[in-house]
Amino acid sequence: MPHIPMLSNFMRPVAAVINHLLAQEPWAQARLVAHRDKTACIDAGLAQLMLTVTGDGFLKNADENAVPAVTIHVKLSDVPLILANRERAVSYVKIEGDADFANAISQLSQSLRWDAEEDLSKVVGDIAATRIVSGAKSAFSAVQTTQKQLAENVAEYFLEEQPMLIRPHVMTEFSGDVVKLRDDLERLSKRIEKLERR
Repeated sequence: MPHIPMLSNFMRPVAAVINHLLAQEPWAQARLVAHRDKTACIDAGLAQLMLTVTGDGFLKNADENAVPAVTIHVKLSDVPLILANRERAVSYVKIEGDADFANAISQLSQSLRWDAEEDLSKVVGDIAATRIVSGAKSAFSAVQTTQKQLAENVAEYFLEEQPMLIRPHVMTEFSGDVVKLRDDLERLSKRIEKLERR
């Protein structure tokens, strides 16, 4: 599948974002130093991101002729699932290449966290940063709660008001009844055959 250059260019600043996170975690840089000069390719189908590990444990955009030591294939449709549950990110991707390097990338993807409060405190001060982050977390929590309630209300509507969905226990009972009916029909058919032979 051909890559779209515009999307690839859009992904290039990712190295700067990751480097910002790495700068806050010296252990992560030390983990990457062991893979100095290795290149990782994140292949999202329409776009690729090629990053090379530098001597100080940071990342840079790879040269055009760089050969990846690891290629991580990810579907764009799975990106929201990966972001929502980074601990299970590996189950959504296909990894090829250097196993040790892939393992280091996996550990970093699960462990690196953005300390928004720390970054904001440099701009607006400690107290304001704490309040902004707290407010954002509350707003995010409220959105999640609303989304969950909406999903429950829609499900209830289609289960009770306009039955288009079936509850799992009803489906299980129905399946059991179908199996019982099939067995009863087979027994009846055998009895009819016996009666016909007489």
